[in-house]
Amino acid sequence: MVDYSHQPSPRPRERVLPKRIILVRHGESAGNIDGTAYTTTPDNKIPLTAQGIEQAKRAGSRICDVVSAGGASSNWKVYFYVSPYLRTRTTLREIGRAFPKNRVIGAREECRIREQDFGNFQVAERMKVIKETRERFGRFFYRFPEGESAADVYDRVSSFLESLWRDIDMNRLHQDPSDELNLIIVSHGLAIRVFLTKWFKWTVEQFEYLNNLGNSEFRVMQLGIGGDYSLAVHHTDEEMQQWGLSPDMIADQRWRAHAARGDWNEKCPWYLDTFFDQFADARSEDDDDDDVESCDCGTQRNPV
Repeated sequence: MVDYSHQPSPRPRERVLPKRIILVRHGESAGNIDGTAYTTTPDNKIPLTAQGIEQAKRAGSRICDVVSAGGASSNWKVYFYVSPYLRTRTTLREIGRAFPKNRVIGAREECRIREQDFGNFQVAERMKVIKETRERFGRFFYRFPEGESAADVYDRVSSFLESLWRDIDMNRLHQDPSDELNLIIVSHGLAIRVFLTKWFKWTVEQFEYLNNLGNSEFRVMQLGIGGDYSLAVHHTDEEMQQWGLSPDMIADQRWRAHAARGDWNEKCPWYLDTFFDQFADARSEDDDDDDVESCDCGTQRNPV
């Protein structure tokens, strides 16, 4: 019998992060140009228009140019996640025309990045009143009758992000470590804004100011030199401002482009200043334990 008790444990596989995560909104759909389409057609079956198909083709060429660094990179690969709706599936199909098959590791339908549920068949006049109410109530927490709020979408997108990290950690994407992996997520305007809000820890108030993406527009989250993802690696300050990012949010993206992964940017006001307006004076380091335990905040030090 072979004794394995003294065999060295296998070294854990080093996590290889995707170089880019690219979020793409679907091309122009029939519902984008005629809201009455939702009256007779389920939202998930709304097709792209001819213009939307052309938009998706052009987006594919632009994205291919980004991931290949304009042809300068020789070892790039892509993996796609797509919402199950017809308009996103069609957008992916047209985007795919720009990519050689040997560059595509795979594609997966992901229900958690679908469109916000607005209910079932939508009566145009009723939806107009409902959306006016949403504007008064707030876009994030307003729940459509028989549908979802943006907060509901946030919950399922958060679940998707957990799965995404497991895919990366366990190499479910079958990535060769020597390749530059690019994840391309074809989804919907609100789901993409929610994804960015969750990823960058933006507040609900900051989410409310974000503008929707245009049809077949995309956002590129790219690894900075320190290993953190940032919009500022690929996009300009002017672009981010047009999307609704505040000066503080833009400054944070610039910081992320150079920060070491896991660092804490204390200069960003929403990390603390959004939640507190005053702190107690710091105690001197020679305070004894009794003083700490009797602090007015009522928090006691855990026993050793």
